[in-house]
Amino acid sequence: MANTYKNNQPKKKAKSAKPKKPSAIANFIKTLKQPKTLRVIGLFILLFACYLTIAFTSFLFSWQEDQSIIRDQAWYTILFDPSIKVDNYLGKFGALISNKLMYKWFGLGAFLLVFDLVILGFKVGFKLELVPFGKTIRHSIFGLIWFALFFGAFFPSPFHFLGGGLGFELNQVLKAAIGNIGTYLLVLITGITYVLYVFDDKLLQWKQKLVTNEADKDDETPDESLSDIYKRAEEAANAEEDDVDEDFEMFIKSDSIDSGENETVIEKPEQELSLSPEITEETTAAKPAVKEVEENEEDENFEIEVTKNEESTLSDSEMNNKLHEFGEYDPKLDLSSYELPQIDLLEAYGTGVINVSKEELEENKNKIVQTLANYKIEIAKIKATIGPTVTLYELVPAPGVRISKIKNLEDDIALSLAALGIRIIAPIPGKGTIGIEVPNSKPEIVAMRTLLSSKKFQSSDMELPVALGKTIQNETFVADLAKMPHLLMAGATGQGKSVGLNAILVSLLYKKHPSQIKFVLVDPKKVELTLFNKIERHFLAKLPDSEEAIITDTQKVVTTLNSLCVEMDNRYELLKQAEVRNLKEYNAKFIKRKLNPEKGHKYLPYIVLVVDEFADLIMTAGKEVELPIARLAQLARAIGIHLIIATQRPSVNIITGTIKANFPARIAFRVTSKIDSRTILDAGGADQLIGRGDMLYSTGSDLLRLQCGFVDTPEVDKITEYIGNQRAYPTAFELPEYEDDTDGGSAAMDVAAERDSMFEDAARVIVMHQQGSTSLIQRKLKLGYNRAGRIIDQLEAAGIVGPFKGSKAREVLMPDEYALEQFLNNTRDN
Repeated sequence: MANTYKNNQPKKKAKSAKPKKPSAIANFIKTLKQPKTLRVIGLFILLFACYLTIAFTSFLFSWQEDQSIIRDQAWYTILFDPSIKVDNYLGKFGALISNKLMYKWFGLGAFLLVFDLVILGFKVGFKLELVPFGKTIRHSIFGLIWFALFFGAFFPSPFHFLGGGLGFELNQVLKAAIGNIGTYLLVLITGITYVLYVFDDKLLQWKQKLVTNEADKDDETPDESLSDIYKRAEEAANAEEDDVDEDFEMFIKSDSIDSGENETVIEKPEQELSLSPEITEETTAAKPAVKEVEENEEDENFEIEVTKNEESTLSDSEMNNKLHEFGEYDPKLDLSSYELPQIDLLEAYGTGVINVSKEELEENKNKIVQTLANYKIEIAKIKATIGPTVTLYELVPAPGVRISKIKNLEDDIALSLAALGIRIIAPIPGKGTIGIEVPNSKPEIVAMRTLLSSKKFQSSDMELPVALGKTIQNETFVADLAKMPHLLMAGATGQGKSVGLNAILVSLLYKKHPSQIKFVLVDPKKVELTLFNKIERHFLAKLPDSEEAIITDTQKVVTTLNSLCVEMDNRYELLKQAEVRNLKEYNAKFIKRKLNPEKGHKYLPYIVLVVDEFADLIMTAGKEVELPIARLAQLARAIGIHLIIATQRPSVNIITGTIKANFPARIAFRVTSKIDSRTILDAGGADQLIGRGDMLYSTGSDLLRLQCGFVDTPEVDKITEYIGNQRAYPTAFELPEYEDDTDGGSAAMDVAAERDSMFEDAARVIVMHQQGSTSLIQRKLKLGYNRAGRIIDQLEAAGIVGPFKGSKAREVLMPDEYALEQFLNNTRDN
C-alpha cells in the first residue's frame, strides 16, 4: 500500500470526495447472492415443486369435473368468483395451472418439470447437485415432447389428456402425413434410439457389475467333492510311506488336488475376474473470482492509495464453494468413453494345472537325502512346495550341522539330481530352514491372462501395479512401480527380457486410463516396441517436432532424456508452488480444486521411460546418455517419472556404479556367469536359473524367484489395436522443448540477432524488480519455461542481466527503467 502525506497546510478546506453509492439494482443483486437469500429461494422452489406434484396428481382424478367449470371462463373470473367451486386438492389455482400445463400443453410429461424444480431447488438453496443440471434440462426437454407424442399416439380419446394439447396436435399432423402405423413406429424408434445413444455406456456398466457379482457369488460356494478328493489323496500318500518318508511333508498351495496312481495334479488357485472399467463424468474447472478492495477516507490530510493484487486468489470458503458447484476435477473426462482392454484379448496358455508326478517328488527327495548322507549330514525334516516351474525342498538339518557344509554341496546335489538350475538358499530368510530349488521335469507356462484376471491384481490399490509373475507358492506377485521407484532388467539373449518388458507394459495398460500415465519408449533395436505405435495418441509421449513416438535414433534419445530433465524441473516448480512433496499429493490437491489452473497448475500424469537395450546407447553416446539417466534416477521419483532399463549385456562398463546406486529394484533373467549375476543383483543365483522367463527379483537384500508371465506378440498386437481403435487425444503427450547449448559463441550471436516479441516487456519486468530470474518472467508474463529461458539468454546477450550464477538470481546491469528505455531506443534506431 502506498501512502502519501501532505506537509503543507491548504488555505481553503478541500472538499472531500464522497464515495459513490451503489445503485439499487446492485444492492438487490448483492442481496440475492447472499447464502441466506439463496437458501430461502431454494426452499420456495422446493415448496412450489411439492405444490405442483399435489396439483398434478389431483388433476388426474378431477380433470373432467374441473374442465367443465374452467373451460369457458377467464382465469381472473375463476379465481375471484366465490360461487365457483372445483374438486382439485389445491383449489382453483391448482386446477388452472394443472389444466394449462397438463391438459393444454404436455400431459403426463409435465411431471418432468417438477423433477427439474427439485434439482434446481437443491442446487440453489443448498449447493447440492443431485444430478448434472444441464444434462437434466436437455433430457427433460426431449421428454416433454416425446411423452406428449407417445401418450397422444397410443392413448387417444377418452384418455387424450395424458398427452396434452401438444401430443394431440403433433399426432394429428403425423397421422395425416405417415399414417397411424408410421406414427407408432416413429415414436418407438425415436425413444429407443435416444435411450441407446444417451445411456448405452451406463447400461453396459450395470450389466458388467451384475455379471461380476454373480461370478463372485458362484466362487464363494463351497465344493465338497474337492475336500473329499484331498482326504483320499492324503490317506493314499500316508499308506505308501516308509520309515524315512515319515519326516517328508509335501505342502501344496492349491484349492484342489487330484490324486492318481503315479501322478499328483495341482490346480492353480487364482480366480479369473471380468474387467469392468467404470468411468465417471464430471464438470471441468472453474475460473477464480476476483475480490476488489474499496477505499476508505477518514482524514482530509491523509491520502491512501490502494493497489490491486495482480494475481487473484481464492479463499478456502470460495474453494469449497467451487468444489460443491462443479464437483471434483475428473482427468478422465476428455476420454470419458474409454474402455480398458478386455481380458479376452489374452490367450490362456497351458492347461491350468501343475503336473508333478509323485514319483518325481519321491525320487528327488531320496537323492537329496542320500547325497547329504554320503557326507554325514543328517536331515530332521523335509517339506516340498511345488511351483509352476520349480519345486522348493525345505530342509531342517539335525542339531549341530553347519549350514556352510550344505551350501558347499551345491554342485554335488545338482550332479545327483541330473537337473539344470539347482539353487541353494542357506538359510531361507525368516525361516529356520535351508532351501533347495529343483526344476520340474514338466514346467508350466504362466499365462498373462491368469495374472491379470487374479483377484490380487484386480483389487490392487497401488499407483502403478505390475503383475510380474508367480512365486514358487503359485501365488500371483504384484509390485508397485511407483514404490520401486526405478527398475533395472538384465539377462542373456533369449531368456525372457523382452517378454518381461511387454508384461510390465500390458499390466499398466490393463489398469490405467490414458490421462493417468504416459510412456516414453526407447528402442535402439527398432523392432521390439513397434507394436505400441498404435496407442501413440493414447499413452505415448514424445518431443513436439518428432514424427515417431518410439525413439530409435541415438541423438533423439539424448534430446528426449534432457527434455525429461526439463519436465522434471518444471514439475518440481509446480510442487513447490503447491506446497506438496510428491505427485500423488499434488494431483489429489488439484482434483479437489485447490490449485489455480491460471497459475500454470494442471493434472500431471505418471511418465514411465522404457529403454529396451541400454548397452547400445552407452556404447554410442556414453556420458551423454548416462548423465541424464542418473539425474532422473536420483530426482524424478517424487514427481512421477519412473525408469525401466533393460540390457542383455550386464557388464560393469554398462551398468555402472552410478546407475546401480539409483536402481534398488532389479530383475535378473538367466545369465552365463556368476560375475554377471553379481553385477546385476550384487549376489549370485542368476546363473543357476533355467531360462524361459525364470527370474530373480531383488528389492535390496531380499531375492524372490518368479516365473514371469508370458504374453506373446499377437496378444500385444490385439491389445494395442483395441486401444488404438478408440477415441484418442488429438496428439501424443508433448514433452517440453530442449535446446542444446553446445554451439557456444554462435548461439549467443543468434540470440542477439533474433529477439523474442516479449523481449522488451521482460526487460522492463527484470529492471523494475531488480531480479534476473527466469521464474519471474514466467509468472509475470505467463510464459513457458523454455521461452522464458530463451528470453533470459537474450537479455544476457544484450547486456541487461549478468551471467548465470547457479541457484542465485542473475545480476541486473540496468540501474533503473529510464536507463533501460534509453538503451531500448538506441537499439531500435540501430
